[in-house]
Amino acid sequence: MNSIIFTKMHGIGNDFILIDCINQEWLQPCSDLFWVDFSIKYCERRKRIGADQLLLLLPSNIGDYRMRIFNSGGGEVEMCGNGIRCLAKYIWDNNLSKKDMLEIETLAGIIRPLSFGDLIKVDMGQPKLEGGLNDEPINILDKTFNITTVSMGNPHAVIVVDDVESFPVEKYGQMIETNATFPNRTNVEFIEIIDKQTIKMRVWERGAGETLACGTGACAAAVVSYLYRHTGSIVKVILSGGELDIDWTGMRNIYMTGPAITVFKGSIEI
Repeated sequence: MNSIIFTKMHGIGNDFILIDCINQEWLQPCSDLFWVDFSIKYCERRKRIGADQLLLLLPSNIGDYRMRIFNSGGGEVEMCGNGIRCLAKYIWDNNLSKKDMLEIETLAGIIRPLSFGDLIKVDMGQPKLEGGLNDEPINILDKTFNITTVSMGNPHAVIVVDDVESFPVEKYGQMIETNATFPNRTNVEFIEIIDKQTIKMRVWERGAGETLACGTGACAAAVVSYLYRHTGSIVKVILSGGELDIDWTGMRNIYMTGPAITVFKGSIEI
């Protein structure tokens, strides 16, 4: 029987099981199927550890380290903004790097977290508008949604609503995620414009359901808010689990700043 050491972490409520495959080298050859089964089993909240996603810290040939991400449904995803802040904090807290800025290999490319006082600032790269600035109507049940799609290395569908607190995210989120418009499924952000500097957001994450926060989703929401002139280039995104600061002028990379918290450490006998 082997023991896997893990660290439970969260970024404004978006929570993770982080497994260090650098210091547990025997885990590096484990198959994708092993990690799919592991994420489904141990991200379950009632009988196991519970988390939105599983993060793997691995060696990289092109960056300082590599991050793999599996959601609670077992699907591997390209990028996670809250997750990469937690990964960076783990690296610094465990003295795996003395660099103030890290280069982390992900399926969305190299992402660069920077130590920023008590917070972590992440260069999230350039957002991409899928098909240009669109406002595509999609009919779901009794409603028509005007959706703007943005890629942050992973897919997002952003929808502006009048009152995000009362909006039935659970009713519509999964239907939009799995709509035929999105053959690979999508994350869905429902946002309310508060003022020129502030938006509120709830998120339905692909393969995980509604979560307390999504860093890439906050970036996508800020992009849409800026391009439609709802907000300026610096915006505070208020999520169910906390707040993120997003900075984007439309002419350069987008930056996300927020906290990362270690909850506890433990081990699993497998």
